[in-house]
Amino acid sequence: MNSSTAPELEKSLIYMRNLGNCPPSYLNDPGRKDFFEIVWLKNEDALHALKHGDFEVKGDWIYLIPPYRVHQLNKAGKKGELISFKRAMLEGEDKEFLLDLFKIFNVQGEFSCLRLSKEEAEALSNIYLLLEKEYQQDTDGLIMVKALLKVFLLKLIQVKEQQFTVHDLHQKRVYEFLMLLESNYLQIRNTDFYAGKLGISSKRLNQILKEKLDKTGMQLIHDRLILEAKRSIIHSEQTIKEIAFELGFSDRPYFSRFFKKQTGETPEAFQKKAKEHVNSKFNTLV
Repeated sequence: MNSSTAPELEKSLIYMRNLGNCPPSYLNDPGRKDFFEIVWLKNEDALHALKHGDFEVKGDWIYLIPPYRVHQLNKAGKKGELISFKRAMLEGEDKEFLLDLFKIFNVQGEFSCLRLSKEEAEALSNIYLLLEKEYQQDTDGLIMVKALLKVFLLKLIQVKEQQFTVHDLHQKRVYEFLMLLESNYLQIRNTDFYAGKLGISSKRLNQILKEKLDKTGMQLIHDRLILEAKRSIIHSEQTIKEIAFELGFSDRPYFSRFFKKQTGETPEAFQKKAKEHVNSKFNTLV
């Protein structure tokens, strides 16, 4: 499991690299869609726009990017680390840990960001060095890597714990809805199915989702479809017509109307913009 070789992401469970040495073979690999990504900037400015009143000062920033996201964070020339891992690395973990993890990765958005204090950065660095050492060993064993990855993730959860609310039933239902959605959105696009699986009414499910995510079940289903459409447009060689068919739309015009209604632009316009972005920003996380 030597990190000096280019990744074959489809076969890999975890991939680690220094940001300054992250090859295009990783950045352009469509297999990235299956990975959670941790982008750790060290003594750098933030990649995202800060809220009004925040000072743009250099520091340690951690970006937590969940799978299947269409993200465009330009980290070209930045100092820091990259950790990417598949959910299979978390097999056997308890539901509460996974719930905390999904919350810090902000699975209903494009990414989450943590600003680290000096003490937090130092604590994470100590864990990261152990994780990196095990990762670079020429061995197929993942036991130590998995254990140290969990320690690293638990530390990230601890960093953000003050923003957490008490685990309640509604939060667990949101988590369960998102997991059901991930497995079924291509086949089933009505809220009644998901509500039934959760043992509640569609009205109650929508109330919970509006409270926690500020969106209804149908809006989240549509968001997931658009997300997959964007990912396919950017990363696959399929035509718009083929993508529409794969996503379950009866014809291309219907898909185009749906896409424009949700995003404000046609699939073709989005495709052109994405290509221009890739061409103009080398070594960008896209």
